Amino acid sequence: MFKSIFTKSLVAFMLIVLLSFSVIILLISLIIGEYSENEKNETMQTAALSCHSYMEDQLLEHEVELEELLKIRSDEIHAILTVAAQHSEDFTILLIDETGRLLMAVGSDADALTLGTRLPSALTSEATGNGGGQITQSTANDKLFTQAHTIYSQPILGSEQAVEGAILVCASSETLTDLTKAISTAIVHSILWILIAALIAVYFVTERIVSPLRSIRKAAKSFAEGNFDVRVPVRGKDELAELAVAFNNMAESMRQYDAMRNTFMSNVSHDLRTPMTSIAGFIDGILDGVIPPEKHNYYLQLVSTEVKRLSRLVSSLLDLSRIQAGERKFTVAPFDICEMGRQILISFEKKIDEKQLQVEFDCEEENMSVLADRDAIHQIFYNLCDNAVKFSSERATLRVSLRRLKNKKILVSVFNEGQGISDADLPYVFERFYKSDKSRGLNKSGVGLGLFIAKTIIDAHHEKIWVESKFGENCCFNFTLSCE
Repeated sequence: MFKSIFTKSLVAFMLIVLLSFSVIILLISLIIGEYSENEKNETMQTAALSCHSYMEDQLLEHEVELEELLKIRSDEIHAILTVAAQHSEDFTILLIDETGRLLMAVGSDADALTLGTRLPSALTSEATGNGGGQITQSTANDKLFTQAHTIYSQPILGSEQAVEGAILVCASSETLTDLTKAISTAIVHSILWILIAALIAVYFVTERIVSPLRSIRKAAKSFAEGNFDVRVPVRGKDELAELAVAFNNMAESMRQYDAMRNTFMSNVSHDLRTPMTSIAGFIDGILDGVIPPEKHNYYLQLVSTEVKRLSRLVSSLLDLSRIQAGERKFTVAPFDICEMGRQILISFEKKIDEKQLQVEFDCEEENMSVLADRDAIHQIFYNLCDNAVKFSSERATLRVSLRRLKNKKILVSVFNEGQGISDADLPYVFERFYKSDKSRGLNKSGVGLGLFIAKTIIDAHHEKIWVESKFGENCCFNFTLSCE
């Protein structure tokens, strides 16, 4: 039931809304209830004090007892109590004597009371005694009211400070409960409408979030089946749109990687099959006697060249395997990069002479020491020089330069004039399996691993390698090394 993100989000959101509004209802009910109770208590106190003051003033003025005062001023006292009872529609004001006998009742519940009845002794004692003037909660007073009432009492003192009776202001406790219920009902109705609106809103919001995820899931399944052409639609500019863009970029990278892998497999198959076919043909020719003895050395030399070519291919594949497995370790030690550059250029003397290249070796100092793995840097330096010689035009310039940078780095640059690299190929030259010369017209022996291995080694040294090229004119590979 709750397996999908859509359902989980919807249920979680609704639970949060319900819990939040439940807490709000509780808090509002408590606050309103407390406020209403305090307001009513103050009103009851005001009414009781005003009636009490009036009654005591009348007793002192006429110097009579309470019952006699009622006989001569009954209508006036009734009118005064009625006015006081009108402070609230649920007020009932009682006038009792010192024994608790009911002398007068006005207000909402007055008709239900019988004059002359006596209040419970406990209530009478509290109303006329020292406890007078305090709010009393009567929860089970069947002789007075059928419902619970809040009562505020104020004793009436005569001329000799003797208790003549008491004023009781009563209010139904159910009124506060009804008010709280009414407020809660109104809030609940509001919450129901809000929930409906929130449900509709969260449906569309959640659908907006989940829909791209469904598209990504479908695309991922297509990738698992080998189809890398599927793309996720991008809508808007939010985080989901950024996720869709990132996913599409990943898909494009996977497509390119798959294409390069296929090219790599094709190249490797070609590079393995071609020399092996040549070797087998030459050897079979020698064994069958088709090739005369005086030509054996010539064809054995060709066999040796093809074997070395296979060896280079296998070596590159092993290097790649070790790098990807993290088994190749680099030993950092100081060595002279200038001397290494001279030795590498000398090793290409024959190829340089064959192309009649103009060689320039530009080194700021006689000796420049760097901190790196000597064998790994030699592999990079040699590979870059080999490519520079291989792809240089006849009688072109080949230049190797080394100079110091301000941040304790040494910049190594290998420049050659030739076809260069096109702008379309520049971003991918350091990718594994990538070969810009797909026709293999210029580079018959490479499989697209040399520059990838070079970048991996430079990255392991925490340095940088990059290429600059003007297509049809020149090309320059650069990398940095830390110096002592």
